[in-house]
Amino acid sequence: MILKAQMKNQITSKGVLVILILGLTIYAFFSMSSTKSVQRKEVKQMTISSAFKDGDFIPKKYACEGQDVNPEIVVSNVPEGAKTIAIICEDPDAPIRTFVHWVLWNFPVNGSSVKIPEGIKKLEKLPDGTMQGYNDFGKIGYNGPCPPKGHGVHHYHFKVYAVNNVLELKGKITKKELEKALSGKVLAQAEIIGLYERK
Repeated sequence: MILKAQMKNQITSKGVLVILILGLTIYAFFSMSSTKSVQRKEVKQMTISSAFKDGDFIPKKYACEGQDVNPEIVVSNVPEGAKTIAIICEDPDAPIRTFVHWVLWNFPVNGSSVKIPEGIKKLEKLPDGTMQGYNDFGKIGYNGPCPPKGHGVHHYHFKVYAVNNVLELKGKITKKELEKALSGKVLAQAEIIGLYERK
């Protein structure tokens, strides 16, 4: 009887040990899976760089006093699933209301980094499918900073959007129509602000 009891205790102990080991193994497996899952979900924030740093003055080349061409815009960490880039450039310091300087959309995305070149032609549709709308000068494409002389420093917001689709827009497109079309389609957004003053 004593021998049977000892054997029973040994079997019970082995069973508990096996269950404990199995439990730890399962816990370790799910912990590793959870960690990998979290790592996969980590997404870097989309950023912008240009010919000027955020908060710095925009070179005269890109203003009405210079060549009046758009600066290069480099977009980094574009999220997966983005098909196109859209840009709105505006000046909230204008005397009457926010003044729009550039409306662009459908710039193609071919990777996690996108470079919008300097001096894009002021055309409604470019060969690569990029579209440009009307700014508040009443012109298509980019027109740079041109604040009233003596009005102080103005802030120019270059807002960049990673879009999950190609936007189908027709007619005379302004900022208002583009913002409406972007609703529900933006995967990420970033902004760089440049300064300009005419004395």
